[in-house]
Amino acid sequence: MYKISVLLVCALTGASLGFAAPFPEAKDILASVRLRQSEQELELRGGLREGPNVVPFRLTQTGPIIRYTFSNPDEVLQLRLGENESLLEEVTKGGVEKVAPAQFDKKVRGTSVTYEDLALRFLYWQTGRVTGENEIRTVDCWKLEMKAPSRQSSQYSNVWLWVGKGNGALMKMQAYDWNAKLLKQFEVVSGQKIDGRWFLKEMRIEEMDPATGKPKTRTYLDIEK
Repeated sequence: MYKISVLLVCALTGASLGFAAPFPEAKDILASVRLRQSEQELELRGGLREGPNVVPFRLTQTGPIIRYTFSNPDEVLQLRLGENESLLEEVTKGGVEKVAPAQFDKKVRGTSVTYEDLALRFLYWQTGRVTGENEIRTVDCWKLEMKAPSRQSSQYSNVWLWVGKGNGALMKMQAYDWNAKLLKQFEVVSGQKIDGRWFLKEMRIEEMDPATGKPKTRTYLDIEK
């Protein structure tokens, strides 16, 4: 929700990263993003829209714990943002169960968003670099390339991120499979200010056809005040 992401979670709100050097370290940018996001307190409504179908959800965050609550049928996914890793869990009447990496390619309510996308694990990858600067939707961004630790840990081999310099928000993400083909693309379409702070309003999520490089599905993430 670019903070469901979330991407979703990290895109919902941002804060200044405060770097003066022209090319900061990727690990420092992501550490600052994780810290800012773990300090948020919010409750918002949203929807995942794909064609005529809309999947409503409620997003609540208390510090490092973020919950996505769906209905019809009831489902609660909970993300814990730790210091060294994130943990995605399913909350049921019987308790809380960790979502295993083998489930990461599972789609959320049949949309282009997967469990791995919600987990934001790429924010904790140790191998990465800042490759330059770009403007996304009039926002000046650092461009980062992050590499997955192994095939077992992610369906993505590497992820390109565009992080707003001034607001720390994830403005765009491109995820590649292990054959170096573009698999998923997230991009903020519009933002909004709520109580003087920047929040995501609409994000476009495209699932790509690796053979053609063209979108095969397109989902929109909408956030309401």
